[in-house]
Amino acid sequence: MSYSNLRGHCYCGAVKFEASGQPVWVGHCHCESCRRASGSVMTSFATYHLDKVKFTGTMPARFPTDDGVVRSFCGHCGSPVAYESSNKKNQIDLHLGLFDDLEQVKPQDHTYYAEKVSWLQADEHLPKRT
Repeated sequence: MSYSNLRGHCYCGAVKFEASGQPVWVGHCHCESCRRASGSVMTSFATYHLDKVKFTGTMPARFPTDDGVVRSFCGHCGSPVAYESSNKKNQIDLHLGLFDDLEQVKPQDHTYYAEKVSWLQADEHLPKRT
């Protein structure tokens, strides 16, 4: 699949981004941390190198945690925007639901699958990582 510049925005449109080139990873995360931060039973991301993502409009607000994670969100509408971890230097995980063209960013696997809630059925054909 060929990738071009993909755009996205938060619910209210204040935070906008453009991601260029092919993502490093696109997938579903089932960890408890992502569930609680997003309010959803599963969070889907597209990971890019930081130099491939440009924020336009309002810059997202940032919430750093004690475990080396920074979660970004819109300070106006509260939409979760991104996840950055000291374990993945120079990368940013953008929340998949914010992309304008979701057909271009199809998930390739599940991560933290061992933490998945038992009743959830989503993309079960994809590889699963614990």
